[in-house]
Amino acid sequence: MSAVNTGGAAFPTGTGVTPYNPGMTLRDYFAAKAMQAMITNDVIHSFTMREANKVGIPEEFALAQMSFMVADAMLKARAS
Repeated sequence: MSAVNTGGAAFPTGTGVTPYNPGMTLRDYFAAKAMQAMITNDVIHSFTMREANKVGIPEEFALAQMSFMVADAMLKARAS
């Protein structure tokens, strides 16, 4: 199994005085944005649930897993 590309830190903080904190990863940020779109758009939400059922993803995890699939695609497109 290969390592997941996280895209690095999305909102790192820290200066020369304060400690470095990488914050959330870019992958997490992209997934959160994708999930927000899926939740607020009934058509996308319905599609997500249908697709999750087709591949056997439990409904309680469907939005999260589909969101990370979108995030991974965004990171791949960003790298090309």
